[in-house]
Amino acid sequence: MNNQLTRHEMESKHQRNAWMAIAAIFVISLIILGVYRFQVSDPYIQSVLALNGDAAQGHAIFEMNCAGCHGIQGHGRVGPSLVNISKHKSRASLIRQVISGDTPPMPQFQPSPQEMADLLKYLETL
Repeated sequence: MNNQLTRHEMESKHQRNAWMAIAAIFVISLIILGVYRFQVSDPYIQSVLALNGDAAQGHAIFEMNCAGCHGIQGHGRVGPSLVNISKHKSRASLIRQVISGDTPPMPQFQPSPQEMADLLKYLETL
């Protein structure tokens, strides 16, 4: 009987742990969704996302402002490689990265909405 009680207690503990893990995943998902919604609700980000970018203009902006650290073709130098960056980060996340200055040594950079749309379009070609 002692073994059955212990087995029952262990099963109960495993069930509690499983439910706690599910609850944690749910909470983390809500936080991620909230951050994404906050980013997309930002008026600047909304205005950029509403525009069509021009990759050629974006390339010129990239060469002037980004190539010094990220390399002329975005393969990385001082800054990380940006090749396939649009496959790893959302458009809103990329905008936030560029304008925030939260990742030193990258400076804060606030291009006009059209310039940012152009830069995003270029980044999608890398």
